[in-house]
Amino acid sequence: MTADLFPPAGTLVDPGAPDTAPADPAAQAAARAELDALADLLRGRQTVVLTGAGLSTDSGIPDYRGEGAPQRTPMTFQTFVSNERARKRYWAGSHLGWRHFRAAQPNAGHASLVRLEATGAISGVVTQNVDGLHTRAGSRHVVELHGSMDRVICLVCGQAFGRDSVAERLEASNPSLRTPEAVRIAPDGDADVEDIDSFSIPACTVCDGMLKPNVVFFGELVPTERFTAAQSLVQAAEALVIAGSSLAVNSGIRLLEQARRRKLPIVVINRGVTKGDGRAVLKLEAGASETLAGLADRLC
Repeated sequence: MTADLFPPAGTLVDPGAPDTAPADPAAQAAARAELDALADLLRGRQTVVLTGAGLSTDSGIPDYRGEGAPQRTPMTFQTFVSNERARKRYWAGSHLGWRHFRAAQPNAGHASLVRLEATGAISGVVTQNVDGLHTRAGSRHVVELHGSMDRVICLVCGQAFGRDSVAERLEASNPSLRTPEAVRIAPDGDADVEDIDSFSIPACTVCDGMLKPNVVFFGELVPTERFTAAQSLVQAAEALVIAGSSLAVNSGIRLLEQARRRKLPIVVINRGVTKGDGRAVLKLEAGASETLAGLADRLC
């Protein structure tokens, strides 16, 4: 069962999002009716929400897997630790990406999840995003499956650092980073640095070891304790909502399968096909932010 869902009048919507409401009043009425059905399905059930990149697009953070996204070759853990030149390019591009993440603001979808948690409609959020927007919006129970860009760790001694302090050191060693035109982001998400040989990467101030943003790279496993926390949320839940994720990453599929084995009602909210569509009792072909906002209006 699918529908293009749009919230009713008065719903909190991201002011920067385009106006995509259907012109046909009948389509609008059908969309509202299906959102009502979603609220009825979840009302009174302890629900956990799994979010993906589609929730952050309304905050200006691109979805690299969505329809129309450019092809890219993501950095793998093996390449990061073994190839110094690739590591330099990564840090240059990652620094600019960090600037972009810091400038982004939580949108209506993030705010709606805060409302739903505050009223007990959801028990928590498991996110595949590394932008930290759930926490900044005010969600209290958040499991960041793939880590967060606002922290950096040493691969040798395990010391953790705030990203701001590492960013300051990075810019001090590479003044050209203060002028973004000196670094060009390639379509695959990598970066072209004007003088890569002289580019300097900061080392751990404790042991002089290799630093890495505290995010899960391709070829890395989600830390056991983090995935266990996510599993515990699903284990205690009575319903699972997947919002803004195509479920292309294995960690999301594993949580969906856990919910399916427990025969929980599964809802997928996403524009485009996902790997969970066939296992959902309800698939909403709609934007995550406006759908969550409409849901919060009905349940809060």
